[in-house]
Amino acid sequence: MVAGKNVCLRQLSRGDRSLEVRFNRFLGHDKVTTERIIESWSESTVAAVEGRHVLAIQDTSEIHFNTTPQRRRGLGEIGHGNSHGVLLHPLLAVDADNGTCLGLLTGEVWTREGRRTLSHDSRELSDKESQRWSATALAAKPLLASATGVTLLGDRESDIFALYASAAEHGYHVIARSMHDRKLADSAGLYAAIDAMVPIERRTIQLPARAQRPARQADLELRFGAIELARPQSKFLRDLPKSLHLAIVDVREINAGSDVEPLHWCLLTSHEVAAAEGAWRIVEWYKQRWIIEQFFRVLKTQGLKLEDSQIGSADRLLKLVAIAAKAAVITIQLLQARDGSKQSAHIAFNASEIAMLAALNRQYEAKSKRLKNPYLPDSLPWAAWIIGRLGGWDGYPSSRPPGPITFRNGLQYFHALAAGWSLRDMCMP
Repeated sequence: MVAGKNVCLRQLSRGDRSLEVRFNRFLGHDKVTTERIIESWSESTVAAVEGRHVLAIQDTSEIHFNTTPQRRRGLGEIGHGNSHGVLLHPLLAVDADNGTCLGLLTGEVWTREGRRTLSHDSRELSDKESQRWSATALAAKPLLASATGVTLLGDRESDIFALYASAAEHGYHVIARSMHDRKLADSAGLYAAIDAMVPIERRTIQLPARAQRPARQADLELRFGAIELARPQSKFLRDLPKSLHLAIVDVREINAGSDVEPLHWCLLTSHEVAAAEGAWRIVEWYKQRWIIEQFFRVLKTQGLKLEDSQIGSADRLLKLVAIAAKAAVITIQLLQARDGSKQSAHIAFNASEIAMLAALNRQYEAKSKRLKNPYLPDSLPWAAWIIGRLGGWDGYPSSRPPGPITFRNGLQYFHALAAGWSLRDMCMP
């Protein structure tokens, strides 16, 4: 999938009907389960998190598959009930110090079974989809045992009192963007308390271009302070603490033009924030949440085009989504590696593939004395340089760095070579 930048089994099999059938049989096998595939996500990530402060970034994405009333494929409703598909909730590990994507840890893939008639407020937390935020974080705890620290990080949907309480109980820190104007322990409103805080500092930052937003500068005003967050008045939360000590870091854009939506992040965190430097650090960590958005784009519209799959049943689609998630994170790691991260190549390639990369590297360096791979052997940037060359990049520092298409082409060629490399020591009778 990484090589072909696609999840279509027919295209991956390159016209080999027997290979396509084998792929389908693999997905349909009873011993190949979504849960087992998700367990394999963390095989290389566990070693990568050792000794690091890890940002454990969560989010949920709806994966829409085209259906008709006659061909639902067993898929449940998503969105506002007008589409059918699968939901993916992964947890990505990212180095807090340098933003390196360390890999996937755990997560959930599911499709809804029917429409719930009982209201959201009338259900136990364990009976709500929002429980996945706490459940996923708890499942990742043994995988993060060697990390020096863990900060759970999520967007507005993760603004859940039960998540804050669970994180504190299990030794995690948390950063979440506020969705609700909550009550504080003194009965004041959260947003009123923030507005009453005195602005501490201003900074001008450069906002990079996004799909629906050109690059621009933003003047930001910083507020921060400690709060005591009151427990929501729900009978299902009475076993949780009456209040939690948290900090607020609020950054809002000032002097924004009339033609742009002003940036405003209201962040709740369990980290102690005593000075402006610490508050800006929380903002910098929250900016790393963009990596999971990039992950979803690679998975869908700008990469593997997962939503184009025509596999005919929900159980096989769930497995395909879990496999494609691993392919998407490897692509993210290669894109980061082109900029010179210090990650090991073993995070994306096995020992045999690394040996073949070394042979290819010697070949490419021999073609031109002026062109040398500038990175440490066996590092991920070293591997990305070779894959880029295979994909048609000229390798010169003055040239534009390789992008997703170049990596796709390079990986496609690399894996074709790998098939022959794996047979190099085979003796024919």
